[in-house]
Amino acid sequence: MFFGKLLPAEASFFDLFNQHGERIVSGARSFMLLIQNYADVAQREKYAEEVGTYERQADRITAEVNRQLHKTFITPIDREQIHALINGMDDILDLLQDATETMSLYDVREMNDDILRLGELSTKCCERVRAAVALLPRISQAESAEAAIKTCEEIDQLESDADRVMRSAMSRLFREETDVRELIKLKEIYELLESISDRCEDVANMIEGVVLENS
Repeated sequence: MFFGKLLPAEASFFDLFNQHGERIVSGARSFMLLIQNYADVAQREKYAEEVGTYERQADRITAEVNRQLHKTFITPIDREQIHALINGMDDILDLLQDATETMSLYDVREMNDDILRLGELSTKCCERVRAAVALLPRISQAESAEAAIKTCEEIDQLESDADRVMRSAMSRLFREETDVRELIKLKEIYELLESISDRCEDVANMIEGVVLENS
């Protein structure tokens, strides 16, 4: 009976990963709606609050994963991988909230096409992270392992697209923006948005490692 309590709650870890992935996507979509409705102050505040809510929910899930790591004798994948993966996922939502708060703190008055495009790419990256995480319980199956690797490759491509968009946006910003304060504000926003796709790529690399070691 005692040994039974030490057996791995595999579904628990994977379920928590999936719950966190859902919060990432929900937070990204709320952030995207914030950008799209930025001119409407009431809508902006509503979606900003949603991003904060999803970030706090994700923090609780991260804490639960780390708590379970201390309680579980045998884990479904390496415990260091579990720890790195959940914290890497948590970084994504932290950056979404950071971007939301920075827009407010810097009193950014309006969005532009570059912010919109970077937001779209960030959201797509977040959606692919969720899809890759959802495949983890089945990576012992060749088809699921292959699908997970393919999804991670899609994240890598989206991250490269975000890099290109940011470089173009920065070039345009330094050529065309004459107000130094606006330049500083937008540069910070661009960098934050691009870093979201960077963190998604980090998570994708972790998932690839898990797949290669366990499939």
